[in-house]
Amino acid sequence: MKKHTKIIATISDKRCDVEFLTQLFEEGMNVVRLNTAHQTHADAQKVIDNVRAVSDRIALLVDTKGPEIRTVDVEDDLFLNSGDKIKIKGKKEDEEAGDCLLVSYEDFVNDVEVGKKILIDDGELELLVIEKHDDFLLVEARNEGPIKNRKSVNVPGVSIKLPSLTKKDRTFIDFAIEQDIDFIAHSFVRNKEDIIEIQKILDKYDSKVKIIAKIENQEGVDNIDEILDHAYGIMVARGDLAIEIPAQKLPVIQRKIIRKCMERKKPVIIATQMLHSMIKSPRPTRAEVSDIANAIYNRTDAIMLSGETAYGDYPVESVRTMKEVAIEVEKELYPDTRKNFVPSNQELTAILARSAVKSSQLLPVKAIVTDTLTGRTGRYLSAYRGTSPVYALCYSKRVMRELALSYGVEAGYRKLLASRDEYVKQSMYTLMEKKYFTGDDMVIIIGGSFGPSKGVSFMEISKVDQLTHKV
Repeated sequence: MKKHTKIIATISDKRCDVEFLTQLFEEGMNVVRLNTAHQTHADAQKVIDNVRAVSDRIALLVDTKGPEIRTVDVEDDLFLNSGDKIKIKGKKEDEEAGDCLLVSYEDFVNDVEVGKKILIDDGELELLVIEKHDDFLLVEARNEGPIKNRKSVNVPGVSIKLPSLTKKDRTFIDFAIEQDIDFIAHSFVRNKEDIIEIQKILDKYDSKVKIIAKIENQEGVDNIDEILDHAYGIMVARGDLAIEIPAQKLPVIQRKIIRKCMERKKPVIIATQMLHSMIKSPRPTRAEVSDIANAIYNRTDAIMLSGETAYGDYPVESVRTMKEVAIEVEKELYPDTRKNFVPSNQELTAILARSAVKSSQLLPVKAIVTDTLTGRTGRYLSAYRGTSPVYALCYSKRVMRELALSYGVEAGYRKLLASRDEYVKQSMYTLMEKKYFTGDDMVIIIGGSFGPSKGVSFMEISKVDQLTHKV
C-alpha cells in the first residue's frame, strides 16, 4: 500500500548529495524545501541541481524570510534573571546599541504598547513592557534566559507594520523565477496584499511559480479566507504560530484551516517539529507519532520535516517514520464524500470528481485515472480525499510536480494525445506497464471529450481490458 499524504523535507546545501536525496525520495519524500533564511543563491543552486539529478518528479519549494523581527548587534550573550529590567528599541541606520537591546524593526517602539509581551528566541525568554518612552521600551524579564544575536522577536497580538518583502526576499523570488522553481512559500503572510505583492512580480515575468501562504500569526488566521482567494495553497507553520497564539488553540486552528483548504480544493501543509526528537534520536516519541496521525486524521495534504532532514542525525529514518505512520493511519480513513463536505459549486469538474471518488468506494475500483493540463482535475479529486489512488497523466512536467503537494495523487508526464480513445488506451497501457493494475481490474476514468484544454466532460467505469480493446 502506498501512502496518500505527501512528505516535504527541508534540505541544506551542507547535505544534499545525490545518493542522500535518492534515499529520501525512495522512502517517500515528494517535495524538497529550501530555507532561504540560511542560504545564498549558490547554496540553493547546489540543492536544486542535485534534486533535479535524482528525479523530475520531486517538486522544489523555496521559503522566503518575510516580515520577521530579530535581535541585532548583540556581541556578547546577555543573560537575564526573572525580574531584571532592560531597555529595547528598533535600530535606526548606523545606530549603536548603547544601553539598549536593538531589534531589526526601526518603528518597534511605536507599534508596541505597555502591557504587551515580547518573546525572544521562539519564546524561550518572555519580556513584559512596563514603560513606554519616546525612543525606547522598558521591559521586565518574566523568566531567566539568554539574549543572543539574530534571534527571533515576537509580539503576540500586535500588528507589526513591516513591509511584506525584504530585499533578500525579492532577490530570491527573482532567483526562483530564473530557476523555474515550483513553489514559493512566503513567511508571515498577514493578508491578501502580502500574496498580491509577490504575484505582481511573478506576473511581470509571466512566471508559473505557485505561492504557498505560511500562516504564522493571528492576522494570518483571521484573514485566511481572503488569503485563500489569492494563494495556491497554505502552510500551517506551527513554530511561530504557537508563539503568537496560545498553544491550546493551535489544534483547533490547524483543523479549521485544513477544512477551509479542502473546501477551496487547495493543498495544505502542516509543518514544524513533527519529529523534532529525531534530530538526535533514532526513534520518535509517542506524542510525535500522535501529532502526525492527528494531522492525517484532519486530512492534511502534506506534512513537513525541517531540522530533521536539514541537519539531523536520522534524516532517512525520519522520512520513513512519516511514511509508515501515514500508511497506517490512512487505512482507517473514509472519503469525505460521505459527509459531502467539499462543495461542488455547480462546477462540472468538481461534480465529476466527487462522483468518481464516491463510486470508487461503492465498487471494487483499483484506481481513478485522469489527464490534466493545469492540474485542476487532480486537485479536485484530491479534495474529496478518497481511498483509491489517483493517477494523473499531466501534459506538463511543472503540473506533474505541482501535484506532488496534493493528497492521494500520483502524477506522471506524457505528451499530448490526439483523441479521447487514444488517451484512454495509452493511459491503460502505461499504468499496466508500471504494474499499478492488471487487465482484470476495474478503474474509473475521467477526462475531456473535447480536448484537455476544455476541462473534464466524461466519466467511465470499466475493466481495464475492455478499455484497451475499445474501437
